[in-house]
Amino acid sequence: MPFINSKVSVSMTQQQEIELKTRLGQAISLIPGKSENWLMTGFEDNYHLYFRGDNSEPMAFIEVKVFGQENPAAFEKLTAEIMNIFNEVLGIAPDHIYIKYEAVANWGWNGGNF
Repeated sequence: MPFINSKVSVSMTQQQEIELKTRLGQAISLIPGKSENWLMTGFEDNYHLYFRGDNSEPMAFIEVKVFGQENPAAFEKLTAEIMNIFNEVLGIAPDHIYIKYEAVANWGWNGGNF
């Protein structure tokens, strides 16, 4: 039950959004027990972000929420891959990306909770 939400300061084409969705779907498997089969993604482009008081360069804030326990080693690998993906697809430098991880104990779906 992972969810990856992305807020980026640049415009995205439909093709870029599909490429991000596809590549994030592959990358989520870096967390043991997680797969694209349960991944939900969200994208907000043209988001007003400022970093160091400036908004002149492309940047992103990405949230990764997972059901279950934290896995710092897996999160470290996923961070590197997510930064690579957003750099290659949208031209956002890794030093202009923040990623927030959250392990969630209660997750609802299909009328109940896991």
